[in-house]
Amino acid sequence: MAYENDWIKVTHRDVLNPSGNPGIYGVVEFKNLAIGIVPIDTEGNTWLVRQFRYTLNQYTWEIPEGGCPKGQTPLEAAQRELQEETGLRAKNWTKIAHFHTSNSVTDEYGEVFIAQDLTPGEQALEDSEDIVVQKIPLQEAYQMVLDGVITDAVSMIGLMKAWQLMEVNGFGG
Repeated sequence: MAYENDWIKVTHRDVLNPSGNPGIYGVVEFKNLAIGIVPIDTEGNTWLVRQFRYTLNQYTWEIPEGGCPKGQTPLEAAQRELQEETGLRAKNWTKIAHFHTSNSVTDEYGEVFIAQDLTPGEQALEDSEDIVVQKIPLQEAYQMVLDGVITDAVSMIGLMKAWQLMEVNGFGG
């Protein structure tokens, strides 16, 4: 093991490459599942969060997202993250995607949900979060992906899949 903290473990591995020659591999193992939520109201709006991402040294627009620790189901984590980051609660939940991020160096797996039948409430941000919430039309959020304004992979997957399901296939309407 090269490094470990509460969220990840990085390991160095000596391997044989496909040609049979020695090589190395660095693997980032995530301790939580990645969770993303696309909340959608009856008027076709969604909620994005803007927060500072240390690794990029910039603020980014994203869907509400977070981690699912062991002992919690992905749906329970999605419900918690939506309420923490936006204050919203939802009665109807649909898993719309599962994915692996950067699978050449990490085992990170995630799931994205659409949340509907929304009720507003109070945010419950973690100490590490400084979040601005914005309600916008789902079509505008989808266009932000196409325009390169939203670059977070979980958000891109969630918004593109939600747009496909809601607008093209008429899901939930």
